[in-house]
Amino acid sequence: MLTDVINVLADPVDGSALAMESGKLTSASGNVYPIAAAGYVTLVGGAGLRYTGDDAEMIEARELFLSRGHYGPFVEAVSNQVHCALEDAQLDEAVSPVICEVGAGTGYYLSHTLDDVAGSLGVGIDVSIPAAEHLARCHPRAAAVVADAWARLPLQDASIDAITVIFAPRNAAEFARVLKPGGQVIVLTDDAGHLAELREPLGIIDVERGKVDRMIEQAAGHLVPVGDPEPVEFRMTLDQDSIAHQIGMSPSARHIHPDVLAERIARLPKQMEVTARAVITRLAVRSHTP
Repeated sequence: MLTDVINVLADPVDGSALAMESGKLTSASGNVYPIAAAGYVTLVGGAGLRYTGDDAEMIEARELFLSRGHYGPFVEAVSNQVHCALEDAQLDEAVSPVICEVGAGTGYYLSHTLDDVAGSLGVGIDVSIPAAEHLARCHPRAAAVVADAWARLPLQDASIDAITVIFAPRNAAEFARVLKPGGQVIVLTDDAGHLAELREPLGIIDVERGKVDRMIEQAAGHLVPVGDPEPVEFRMTLDQDSIAHQIGMSPSARHIHPDVLAERIARLPKQMEVTARAVITRLAVRSHTP
């Protein structure tokens, strides 16, 4: 709920505090942000959104695929790393940790993390309005915000205990700004060989190699790894319907004509074993003290 996290949200224009009244958020500097009937709020500066993110069909495909539990080991890996991050921070037991997922999509991962971390509060940020409609109802302790992950995040300085990023954009400078002292970022990155069995028959390019190393290098001015990145790999048994939803929720859906994709999927076995492969990395704010 937005009311639970109003103290961590901020005006995306100038970072000033927000207050809730009569179906809208109003900043200390006078900017007004209406709360949509679906329960999410759009916190974007005057230039507006530069892109719209996943459309309704992609979000529906994501909801259907994830709801079948195929990515359960990814969910468990993220929740485990959030626990590790919160333990490292040595939070007071009376404090409700605030977990923010950037690129939260439908809220599938965020809702599981909130269930797993007792008393936690969640902020889900995504640029897609269809995603935000799902996100707003994913969990009673989650707030849904439409915002641009590459711009100033609509969050107060030093307000977030843990940030999760699952196959989504990473803004290291902003993450460093909004994390509380001792806070960490948990990043799940797809790795070369992810969905390997589907690449050739469906005409999908593989994940670029060295992706995690580049992510760490790009973040180095603001964030540094906590320990070594850890691989997460498992096998899934997918039927053709699940495969269609998996491809439909990914960027590949925008590059292959639906009729061509359906024809290629129809040529696959009725069920097949598919490899899921990713790397999970924890990062902390870089210390600039000598």
